Amino acid sequence: MKKLFLLIPVLLFSCTKKEVVAKTAANSDSTEAIDKNVVEHSRDSVREGVLSIDSVQNSKEISQTFRAVDGNKIIKTLNGDMLPLKITDEFTKADQQLILKIKNFKGPKISGTIVPENAKMNIRFTQIKLANGDYDGPFGRDITYEIKENGEIWLLVGKSNMASGETTGKFTVNLR
Repeated sequence: MKKLFLLIPVLLFSCTKKEVVAKTAANSDSTEAIDKNVVEHSRDSVREGVLSIDSVQNSKEISQTFRAVDGNKIIKTLNGDMLPLKITDEFTKADQQLILKIKNFKGPKISGTIVPENAKMNIRFTQIKLANGDYDGPFGRDITYEIKENGEIWLLVGKSNMASGETTGKFTVNLR
C-alpha cells in the first residue's frame, strides 16, 4: 500500500511532460515556458466563430504549455477543434521562428493568413509539416493546403531568406 502512495505522484509528474521541437538550433541551449497567454472573446469574434489568442495581454490564462520559447523558436500548441482562430505574437529578434503545432487536425484543408503591423515586414509561412512527417513549402503570407491525413500538423512562420525587409515586429496569424 505504501508503494502505491509513492507511485501515484511519480505517475502524475511523468504525465506533465512538456513538448519540445524535434529540431533544435545549434545556438539554443535552454527552453523557457511562458504562461501569460490569453484568450480574448470579443462580441464580433464570438458571432463569427473566431477565437482570438493574444500573447501580450494579461487576461484569462490558457495553459502553462501553450507558448514555449526554445532559443529562437516560439512554439504554440493548439487543438484542431479551436479553429478558426486568430493568434497575435511578436518577433523581437531577426532570426526568430513561430511554430504552430495543431494537434488532432481533422479538416480537409487548412487556410491561413499572416497580417503584420508593418506592411514591409519580411514574414511568411515557411513550411508545413504534415501528420505523416512530410514537409512542404515555402509559401507566402497566405496558405491554403489540402490535408490528406488527420493528425498533428505544424505551420512554421518566419522570414524569407530571398526577400528583404524588417524581421522584427508584431503580427497576426489567422487560421481557418
